[in-house]
Order: sequence, then structure tokens, then C-alpha cells
Amino acid sequence: MMRELWIFAYGSLIWRPGFSPAESVPARITGWHRRLCIYSHVYRGTPVRPGLVFGLAAGGSCDGLAMRVAPGEEGAVRSYLFRREQVTNVYRATMHPIELGGKPGRTVQALVFLADPRHRQYAGNLPTDRQVAIVRRARGRAGSNLDYVLNTAEKLAEAGFEDPHLHRVLVRLGRHQRAEALPRA
Repeated sequence: MMRELWIFAYGSLIWRPGFSPAESVPARITGWHRRLCIYSHVYRGTPVRPGLVFGLAAGGSCDGLAMRVAPGEEGAVRSYLFRREQVTNVYRATMHPIELGGKPGRTVQALVFLADPRHRQYAGNLPTDRQVAIVRRARGRAGSNLDYVLNTAEKLAEAGFEDPHLHRVLVRLGRHQRAEALPRA
């Protein structure tokens, strides 16, 4: 029997996981924070006009969702996620401890996709104005970069998650309503 598989979702996996989790609960990863730090050459941009997508960069913490995979579906979900997230191998897939919200002291090992700072698509800590300029103009196979950022912001706000980096981007995008809905750290 395969061990229980948890996935930590912090970006589009929150609002479009591509599988039906057996359980989904708020969670936090420590030592990593959500940032628009990955140049997207496929889903939200192209190699000629890259977009920006979220990655987990070193430092701080990040609130997201822990999704438990239904028993018996672990292999199929893992394969799906690797095809989806590792299309250009910009993430380091690893098992990492996350703390489950609403379950004090409960920590589980979860599959997490961390930004690889050595990858050529790693954008690092771009100034907010540069992030906004990229997000406004980029479009890829899955649609506009702006829609990706706004969908993520909306779902984070609905869950009550704080994200100061995303808040600054939303303000600069002129999306004050969405920025105000997102709790500030």
C-alpha cells in the first residue's frame, strides 16, 4: 500500500488542481514564500515574450492549500502533476513538511514544487514595476498572464491568505478591489 500523498498548492493548483482531492485544508510551508519569480515560456508566455508565474522562493513562509490525494490515485496524480508542472523543469519537486491549518501541530510531508534558482527561467526578485509590465502583456497556451495572477489573487483572498508581494502587484496593476480583498501581512 502506498503512503498517503499530500500536495502543497500555492498558485494555480489552488484554483485548477486538475484532480479531485480527497481532502483540501489550509496549510503553511515555512522557509519558502510565494513570488512571481518564474519566467513562463509555455502556459502564460512564450520564449519570445515570457510571462511570470508563481514559484516558492527561499525565505519566509507561504499559506496555501494541502490537498490529500485519494487512496489508489497517488501514481496517476503524481504523473499528471509532473507533466503539468515540469514542462520545462523549472521547479525542484521535493517532499517537504507543511503544517496543516485547523489541526494544531499536525505536520505532513507534501509534494512541493520549489523554484529552481539555477534554472534559466528563474526570474528572481524582480522589481514590482517590472513584474507588472510582464504580467500585463504576456499570453501563453493557457491564456493571459493577467488572468493567471488575478485568478490566484481571488482564490487567496477567498481563503483569507495574506500575501504582501501579490498585494503590491495588484495595487500597481490598478486592481485595487482585489488588492483590498487580499489580507495584508
